[in-house]
Amino acid sequence: MATLVSVNVGMPQDVPWQERTVRTGAWKSPVQGPRMVRRLNVEGDGQGDLAGHGGEMRAVLVYQQDSYRYWNEQLGRADLASGMFGENFTVDGLPDDDVCIGDRFRIGEAEFEVTQPRVTCYRVGMRLGEPTMASLLVAHHRPGFYLRVLAEGRVQAGDAITRTRRGPEGLSVADTDALLYLPDRDPAKLRSALRIPALSPGWQQSFRELADAQQPKREPGWPGEPGTPEQPREEPGWPGFRRMRVGRIVHETPAVSSVYLDSEDGTPLPEARPGQYLSLRVAVGEDAPAVRSYSLSRASAGGAYRISVKREPRGRVSGYINATLRAGDLVEVASPRGTFVLEEGTRAVVLLSAGIGATPVLAMLHRLAGAKDPRPVWWVHTARDRAHHVFADEAHTLLGRLPDAHESVYYTAQAPERDEPRVTHGRPTARSLAALGIPADADAYLCGPTAFMDDLTGYLREHGLPAERIHAEQFSALPAVNPGVTAAAAVRPHQPAGPAGTGPLVTFARSGLATPWSATRGTLLDLAEACDIPTRWSCRTGVCHTCITPLVSGDTSYATPPLELPEPGTVLVCCSEPTSEVVLDL
Repeated sequence: MATLVSVNVGMPQDVPWQERTVRTGAWKSPVQGPRMVRRLNVEGDGQGDLAGHGGEMRAVLVYQQDSYRYWNEQLGRADLASGMFGENFTVDGLPDDDVCIGDRFRIGEAEFEVTQPRVTCYRVGMRLGEPTMASLLVAHHRPGFYLRVLAEGRVQAGDAITRTRRGPEGLSVADTDALLYLPDRDPAKLRSALRIPALSPGWQQSFRELADAQQPKREPGWPGEPGTPEQPREEPGWPGFRRMRVGRIVHETPAVSSVYLDSEDGTPLPEARPGQYLSLRVAVGEDAPAVRSYSLSRASAGGAYRISVKREPRGRVSGYINATLRAGDLVEVASPRGTFVLEEGTRAVVLLSAGIGATPVLAMLHRLAGAKDPRPVWWVHTARDRAHHVFADEAHTLLGRLPDAHESVYYTAQAPERDEPRVTHGRPTARSLAALGIPADADAYLCGPTAFMDDLTGYLREHGLPAERIHAEQFSALPAVNPGVTAAAAVRPHQPAGPAGTGPLVTFARSGLATPWSATRGTLLDLAEACDIPTRWSCRTGVCHTCITPLVSGDTSYATPPLELPEPGTVLVCCSEPTSEVVLDL
């Protein structure tokens, strides 16, 4: 019979790490006597990062005494003791390859249910002084697991652990962990995971996304899967940058110009998906070439690509495109890319934009109008005034070709004229959006300034649209994901401190920064952090794929091989370094 060996607790504390401060509850220590276990926690315990740890589905973390013995041997250590893996319960028994998701156990006065494996996280490596520990836990199939508290009560070291129910699908913790983080997934086990009610919502969502990615290979019987599987879609593209010729330039407003791009040799261009963008590498004056990304305002137009660029007050590249670029000039262009794309389906479509954010959703509108799509379509756009209302006539004409279209325009600085019945003075609000009659199961696509998208996303959620139906595009640097790191004042991206590197040039396209590589940085993630570029990561060891970044051009290698390679055209910056000049969409 399994036994509770130790109850461990610890409140969040600030821990110095790599010249930063991390708020973490990973430092836990054994306690004596009985402890009350509540729905959200063990008495006296806490978590520093509630986005990844704690809460009802992750109230108690369990790790096994046998795994302690295993790691002492594997790591050549003798100092590992209860609580050092951040667990609340150290147990004798309950191995990860035997315990199943949905298993229920009685310990002392309390009853528990297994909800998910441990979240792979860099902080266990911090605690142990082993930076690759998050990767090792997965690779060696010893993650540990979380419990949900079904019945509150007191527990203490020495209590017997009794299994009261076996999980419905018999899917072990180790197999569940491997299913998310390791390659060569077993489709049958993925089906099983999606049928386990006890599995935490976050892991259910991850498995649904994996199931969607496998859709072309599906067999009948997938949970919630209707109809016949679609054939896989081949993405258009070419490696790196290619030269393209400017066919013509159209000045849409005093501040916005549309650039039509043709292939240099006249051969057809691969069709782009509506909503994607192009990355241009442009040399301005004597400066080194700069990379900028611009939405396709029309996915294909007579065999050409069309981007529309707003001249920014201090925009070196946007200023060059609007004032200096001419028809016949050659520019270097990377292939269309981006996941902010119009999806096929039958649900209503809502296209919301502000200012130059109209470009990707205008490409979607072109696609809908060209197909005379029967879906209801709402076009909601915000501009400063008529003079700054880009694509006003074009969008109105396209909407007129649709059988069920609705148009709403807002001017923030100018009241509408009498002949502009579609225009409202002000900005969209929760009330005005609700009055449009948008169904709660619509697909919404948003592009514009960050504050605009945050506000509109909130209004749509209030209206009843679920998060997975709201899609947003952002061309500035994406919000950072640095779990547990104490927030600091935002700093504009800059060249890294210290001597300049002598390696290949690394360009961060979203941040508008290029800097030579230095091997002293270790990884591309380290270099990005040295430049104060917002980064997204969690494990830092190539496991969780939070840091996955589109690789616009160039080649990289992995200093630490990830447990599963990312899809082609992307790179895990947390464990990679450049082997040639690279451009990252970061």
